[in-house]
Amino acid sequence: MKKGSVILLAVFAIALLSTLVVGILQMNTEEIQLMQNQVNAAQSLAIAEAGVNDAFAELRQDSSWTTGFASKVFGGGSYSVAVSNSLPNLTVESTATSAQGFVSRVAADITVGTTSPYVIRVDNLRVNE
Repeated sequence: MKKGSVILLAVFAIALLSTLVVGILQMNTEEIQLMQNQVNAAQSLAIAEAGVNDAFAELRQDSSWTTGFASKVFGGGSYSVAVSNSLPNLTVESTATSAQGFVSRVAADITVGTTSPYVIRVDNLRVNE
């Protein structure tokens, strides 16, 4: 072999290995971003569920409570809750936004008991519909 062909072979080997390393790094970066998106989506869902639970706590004390919440801060994000329909069948809808801007929605069709503390039965629960 001549000296020039060995150098050429080394350059091709380095170029091939560099391409392989860049491809692996790109795949790892995408995996990390997908994982982060999953974590942020789960966080916004947990905040929305907290909004529903907060509304349930209010309804257990006062079954006629329909005020809801507007942009209540919780867990690094916030939730807004709306209560609709009429007793004993209400719909509680919580919309949450995480600190990273991910949005989740939880809606519950409920039946409220007639005596205090008011028992709440969840008839239907919808997530991100």
